[in-house]
This record gives sequence, structure tokens and C-alpha cells, in this order.
Amino acid sequence: MARLPRLYAPGLPQLVQANFIQPLAAPSQPAPADILNQLATWLGESAQRHRVSVHGWLLANDRILLLATPADEEGLPRLMQTLGRNLAARLRGGRVFAGRYRSALLEPGAWVLPALVWLETYPVRSGASQDPDSWPWSSASSHTGNTTAAPAQWQSDHADYWACGNTPFDRQANYRKRLQDGLSREESQRIDQAVSGQWALGGPSFIASLAHTASRRVAPGQRGRPRKKPATPAPADAEPSSTPNS
Repeated sequence: MARLPRLYAPGLPQLVQANFIQPLAAPSQPAPADILNQLATWLGESAQRHRVSVHGWLLANDRILLLATPADEEGLPRLMQTLGRNLAARLRGGRVFAGRYRSALLEPGAWVLPALVWLETYPVRSGASQDPDSWPWSSASSHTGNTTAAPAQWQSDHADYWACGNTPFDRQANYRKRLQDGLSREESQRIDQAVSGQWALGGPSFIASLAHTASRRVAPGQRGRPRKKPATPAPADAEPSSTPNS
């Protein structure tokens, strides 16, 4: 089956996941701080170079997660290509990503904050950390006000995060509670499915609005072959056709 083209729509945020072929460290080993610090530096440099606004980010032993809005259709692919090339050179190996990265378009006002929570709670789900904002290689600490880690100067918070409160303290407190509460099972499943399938995530009106702006179809089609239309019966008063006698 041919792979889908990259999904893009102007001005809309995307949730991105790229898995490593080989984890940077075994589960029993500490996280490789030097590699992850370097990867964070590359991420900031590449985001600025390729004009990608990064609203949320997380670097783990086995994957990269981003919530970002690119300025154009080529921004995210170029950013991910740069990270892959730099990391391959740093590790002195071959290809580092397990296939293409996957992404989902998000409806602002509805799915940006849930996607941010999904992203920043990954260290807890994977067992790498007990608290989301204590993982050093993540945007979580800047969103909750945890001062143990310096905020990334290249990070650009989304308008939905700014709507969490009128002051930095209010925003951090309200988002911290959201992060601690986590997501419902349905929310997590919908995000997982959207990223895995590389679809848009939003309500019916949002999906419909993308019909003329997205780079390709944004939702999965119906499975199976199209159903055949039933044959139209002949009118009851139609005369039967006659066959001449031979």
C-alpha cells in the first residue's frame, strides 16, 4: 500500500511522534543526559531555522514528541530530517528513526491542551519518571512553573495555553492541575489513533473545514469496496419485450 503524503494545513498545530530504531539507553540505565541535552539544542536551532513554532516537546530514550505549528509545508519534514542526520552523526551509526515520523492535525480550542498533556505525561506512562515536570527534557516544567529546569528560549507557547489564565501564575497553576488530572481513556485513545493513523483530530465542522486547505484527506475512508447500488426495477406498467418467432 502506498504511504500517505504528509498531512499539512496552514496555521494549524500538529502533534508529532518519531520513534528511534534503537533506544538511546536500556530501561535499567540512566537517561543519556549528554545526548538528550545535545538533541534539545539541535531541536531549538532547527525550529528557528525552519520556522517551526514549538509549543510542546519531549525527548525520551525511545522517541521524540512535538506539538508544533510550521510556517509552511516543508518546515516539519526539514526539522525532523535535521534531527535525524545530526543524531546519526553523533551516534556514528546509520538511520536513527524507525520509519517516517507520524503526525496529526489538531483543532485549536479543543485538542491542543489534551495533546500537550498526552505529550508531557509520556515519561510517567513509560515509567521513566514519577512526575511529568521533573523530566528534564520536556516543556512540562516551563508550563507548570517548575524552576528546577531552565525554560527553552526557543519554545513558543500556543494560544490555548495562554488562555489557561491571565497571569503566569494562573496559567501555571491551572495547567499543573490539568497535567496532574491527566486524560480520560477516550481522550488518550483518540490521540493515539490520530497520531498512529496520521489523521486530523477535531469535531465534524473542523474536519469539514479542512476539505479545501489540507494537503490530503484528513480522515480514514470507509473500509471495503463501495456498496453497489441496487438495480432500479422496471415500472409496473412497462410492456414486456417480445422475441420474434424464428
